[in-house]
Amino acid sequence: MAGGQQSVLFVCLGNICRSPIAEAIFRKLVTDRGITSKWMVDSAGVIDFNVGNSPDSRALSCLRQHDTETAHKARQVAKNDFLTFDYMLCMDESNLRDLKRMAAKVQNLKSEIKLLGSFDPQNHLIIQDPYYGTEADFEEVYEQCLRCCTAFLETTT
Repeated sequence: MAGGQQSVLFVCLGNICRSPIAEAIFRKLVTDRGITSKWMVDSAGVIDFNVGNSPDSRALSCLRQHDTETAHKARQVAKNDFLTFDYMLCMDESNLRDLKRMAAKVQNLKSEIKLLGSFDPQNHLIIQDPYYGTEADFEEVYEQCLRCCTAFLETTT
């Protein structure tokens, strides 16, 4: 959308690990490039279990180690998101199925729904949920989201 604002919603299961990491990375990328006014960026989860909560402490710690901050509070994907966001980028096949099922009930759908991993130059399609893992798993999510977000931004600007 030339000259206008583009929008992206990053989506995972509960909106406390992967999607807030991707959102924070993407915000930092557009801030560092001086194009924040060209982007509306947010993240959400397909379930409502964590609504209102801050991201997982390991996600926040991982972001801080990369000089990236977030004040995000978890929220659930809403019907309006499908009408608002140009892109809904999710982390795995389960998120993709859930989003497509929700999208089927929305008229005048605006969002292009894709796996964030489809932009990975290393072809790692799925961004695995690190919740039951270790700090190293969060770092892996960070690195993959950074690659994917950078490639996504380059394809859209």
